[in-house]
Amino acid sequence: MILKQISILNYKNIQEANLEFSPGINCFIGMNGEGKTNILDSIYFLSFTKSATNSIDSMNIRHDQDFFMLQGEYNLDDVDEQIYCGMKRGQKKIFKRGGKAYKRIADHIGLLPIILVSPNDQILIIGGSDERRKFMDMCISQYNKEYMYSLLKYNKALQQRNMLLKNESADVDEEILCAYEEMMAETGEYIYQQRKSFVEEMIPVFQKYYSRISGNHERIGLTYTSHCQRGPLLDIIQRDRARDFIMGYSLHGIHRDDLDMTINDYSLKREGSQGQSKTFLISLKLAQFHFLKQTGSHTTPILLLDDIFDKLDSKRVEQIIALTSEEDFGQVFITDTNNENLDRILANRHDNYKLFNVCKGEIINL
Repeated sequence: MILKQISILNYKNIQEANLEFSPGINCFIGMNGEGKTNILDSIYFLSFTKSATNSIDSMNIRHDQDFFMLQGEYNLDDVDEQIYCGMKRGQKKIFKRGGKAYKRIADHIGLLPIILVSPNDQILIIGGSDERRKFMDMCISQYNKEYMYSLLKYNKALQQRNMLLKNESADVDEEILCAYEEMMAETGEYIYQQRKSFVEEMIPVFQKYYSRISGNHERIGLTYTSHCQRGPLLDIIQRDRARDFIMGYSLHGIHRDDLDMTINDYSLKREGSQGQSKTFLISLKLAQFHFLKQTGSHTTPILLLDDIFDKLDSKRVEQIIALTSEEDFGQVFITDTNNENLDRILANRHDNYKLFNVCKGEIINL
């Protein structure tokens, strides 16, 4: 998959930009706060129908403006696709493919596979388990529509069950409660199996990337934990129903799943240095890239690398540069404040690149 060009209007600090891209590497140079990340975020928005950094759509509209517009021209399996997104303040966003609006925006997810590596990934280590579940969900949903819809059904049933658990009256309809629990169990066990397969297949690739970047200096681990590992999910949910009523929410289910991250058999969160943690996250995202490329439509995802070299020693930077310079990674978008890192990457890609300077939301092709 290739993003040939993008038009941006009133998106964050970018007033207007019309950019044509290389099918290889595209580099954006500029100081912090100038708008480099916003360019990558606009590309992310066209894939996931939302921003990677701001969950409130209206907050992405440029100050003192009433709307934003994004439009990208892609090449998918030698077929050109036009993807449009527009939003006015106070109104719902509109997504179109080939000039035709989606009936359900969720149907767009997976068409344009993409992997973003950014400083915000640190939340996967220091944040709660919901962040690590979101990581799994975002990847699996890009190649498995049934998974995404199962997740929507599970979350709706969970929400309805929790509302009944908060009911202080004694007249809760048990048949309705059982129906929500059965829906949680049915969809939850499917979600568990998909997450389990995803993690198992990704681990050896993840370890390979980490070993290469780190010089094989550390031993890392990734373990998936779920209540489904204790037995049939319906039994587990219903077993502690009385306690759930006391707490007012559901204590068991796949909404409590987690990923345990370790380095040298210790918690990465407690023991990992900044460089080790960043190497762990970059390796995880590169493994995610590899997994997406091998599944679904076998389309090579777009790789977005946002300010990834900070906090890494020179040897690890060298290995990441070597990796991203390989043709297996297809189209890559990189932001950095340091010209030297980008010069070393571009030296390995000959003429198959474009370089842009970003200053106060204005982008100039160098």
